[in-house]
Amino acid sequence: MKDDYLWDSSGEPDPEIQKLESALGRFRHNQPAPAFDQVADLLPDKRRSWFFTWRLSFQIAAVATGILLAATTYFYLGSKPGVQQSASWEVARLAGEPRVGSKTLGANAGVGKLGVGQLLETDSSSRAAISLFETGSVEVDGGSRVRLVTNGPGRKRLSLERGTIHARIWAPPGEFVVDTPSAVAVDLGCVYTLHVDDSGAGLLRTTMGWVGFKLNGHESFIPAGAVCATRPRIGPGTPYFEDALPAFREALSRFDFETTMGGERGALLGVLIADARKRDALTLWHLLSRVSDADRPGVFDRLASLAPPPAGVTREGILRLDRPMLDAWWNSLGYGEVFVWRTYERNWSQPQSETK
Repeated sequence: MKDDYLWDSSGEPDPEIQKLESALGRFRHNQPAPAFDQVADLLPDKRRSWFFTWRLSFQIAAVATGILLAATTYFYLGSKPGVQQSASWEVARLAGEPRVGSKTLGANAGVGKLGVGQLLETDSSSRAAISLFETGSVEVDGGSRVRLVTNGPGRKRLSLERGTIHARIWAPPGEFVVDTPSAVAVDLGCVYTLHVDDSGAGLLRTTMGWVGFKLNGHESFIPAGAVCATRPRIGPGTPYFEDALPAFREALSRFDFETTMGGERGALLGVLIADARKRDALTLWHLLSRVSDADRPGVFDRLASLAPPPAGVTREGILRLDRPMLDAWWNSLGYGEVFVWRTYERNWSQPQSETK
């Protein structure tokens, strides 16, 4: 068959094309063509005015269409069972034979669902990944036990009972938390690794964004490049950067977690103050609220020499632990705005019903 029929109706007609012509014939345009020479005679300013009016109308329509599309997608996904309100996370086998509840994910059945209350276990040769598209993904290393605690709207909660996870979270800050035996990690828009050993002690390492770590009012903020240890019945220690001096790291670990007498504790604090670099302002800021009233002036003076307090933050205010002043000083360090923590920490601290 020749293609001429498509252009000028000559040649052999195609039956399918004829059916299409018959079906669409009623929509054929039968009005005279517009007089384009009249359009060309418009004054330049009128053409320009028409162009910008059309362009503005197009932009407004595009924005409105985008908003409508976003709203439609949101409500559509929110109303679809198993999409946004899903009560389970998808689990993918990465290696070995991880177990989800009583189900083993082997080579032939490498995907499962982790429901609220269920446990994901990996032995020493197994790895798995759990994900929920609007929240993020969590890789689970070998020798780990992870439980899904809560999966309600805007509130996702896992429990790391033992082992190591690597979390990549793109949900809004505060929507994803991980319980450990000695602290709770609150995502503030970040990528991090969390390890818990058999004793319940943990270590959190942030590689992007920052994480809040808290237990019973004891809180730590861990920005990218920093780590924070935690211990059962004590909670999170003081965050520090991994490139800190060895003596600084050792003194901080003993200061946080060992039972020491007054003189020895003062000596450890002396090491921290003396060995602190400008980068260690992160640690000194946390120490302000962890030392005695008598030791706080020394911490203030060293921190102020490394990272001067912003306007409105006074020595007197910091020594009495004025919360707005402490927060303002934290914000000036450039690790993140503390109002994000103050807002979302309250959200997960309040009990909510679980999605089951």
